[in-house]
Amino acid sequence: MTFPTDFLWGTATAAHQVEGGNWNNDWWAWEHTPGSPCEAPSGDACDQWHRYEDDLDLMQALGFGAYRFSLEWSRIEPEEGLVSRVALDHYRAVIDACHDRGLQAVVTLHHFSTPRWAAADGGWTNPAIVDRFRRYVDVAGAALGDRIDLACTINEPNVVALMGWMWGLFPPGIANDLDGYARATDHLLAAHRTAVEGLRSGPGSYPVGLTVSMSDWSAEPGYEDRIDEFRSVHEDVYLGATTGDDFIGVQCYSRTRVGEAGVIGPEPGVEVLDMGYEYWPESAEASIRHAIDVTGLPVYVTENGIGTHDDEQRIRYLRSSLEGVQRSVDAGLDVRGFFHWSLLDNFEWAFGYRMHFGIIGVDLATQARTVKPSGHWLAEVMRSGRIG
Repeated sequence: MTFPTDFLWGTATAAHQVEGGNWNNDWWAWEHTPGSPCEAPSGDACDQWHRYEDDLDLMQALGFGAYRFSLEWSRIEPEEGLVSRVALDHYRAVIDACHDRGLQAVVTLHHFSTPRWAAADGGWTNPAIVDRFRRYVDVAGAALGDRIDLACTINEPNVVALMGWMWGLFPPGIANDLDGYARATDHLLAAHRTAVEGLRSGPGSYPVGLTVSMSDWSAEPGYEDRIDEFRSVHEDVYLGATTGDDFIGVQCYSRTRVGEAGVIGPEPGVEVLDMGYEYWPESAEASIRHAIDVTGLPVYVTENGIGTHDDEQRIRYLRSSLEGVQRSVDAGLDVRGFFHWSLLDNFEWAFGYRMHFGIIGVDLATQARTVKPSGHWLAEVMRSGRIG
């Protein structure tokens, strides 16, 4: 079995996780809030704001065809209505540097971080956020749209709502607020729809879609009917908002189990990762199939990988995961690409720098990059189109 010759191989990062110095957003504020669950502040992160060309050189050398990265809204619009041409010029330079190296630029407009000024009066629970986001998207699209190859409007909006208003692990750090969760969900969905319209009305012509955090779902015996109960509010409501989009971005890492008590923890005897969830590479194939069943759209696996210090375990996970992706392709499903998460070991949100998702290691003291064996393994898969 081989992957199609036009299959898009990419890797991904997010601005706040790699750029460094993003002090003007809600995540930086959250990292420095006494009592927050954040293990460490992002600080200089991987300093990609200055080192992006070096990282793109590494991607080119490994043979990637695309780089998925996010724009930092708080840099582009540091105060409401104030646009930074310097920030827009920087991101245009990043896109041009991608093209210079034969990499498609896959741009995400929002990846978890929101400007402080937009978060100060309710953030995603305030209806004003929808028009604010549209204004920012219009500005970014007007400046960059003629160079963008693929656009993702919002990264995992279901995680933004769940972690921010139900689990209290993301800003604003509120737990069990069903009303806030519902309002944030409504506004994230509305923001996606208006962002699609805004990007399409600007310069350039490129596919636009949404990325959704998904998983394989299973139930304890006798509670199979609870899968739809939970999956409908966490995944399907977002998948259902993609009508008219050009693709759906599937982001998958593990399995979600349900039972009498609702969502339950790992099954005894199943390997558990440092992130607290199961080692479950089957999630990619299951998520692809469900996303297509619900949306009928072409799929890009816009995130898939594993947080581990054991690089052999990473290779083992990727091999099994890609075998599932390949089975989906061979079954005739419209799967157009795979983006490994992540390019670099970077700031992993509330976990700080303890989790290592990268195929490239980063020495935070020197910012030196080292390609791991998993990076070379994936390079060979991309070169040959076969899973070794």
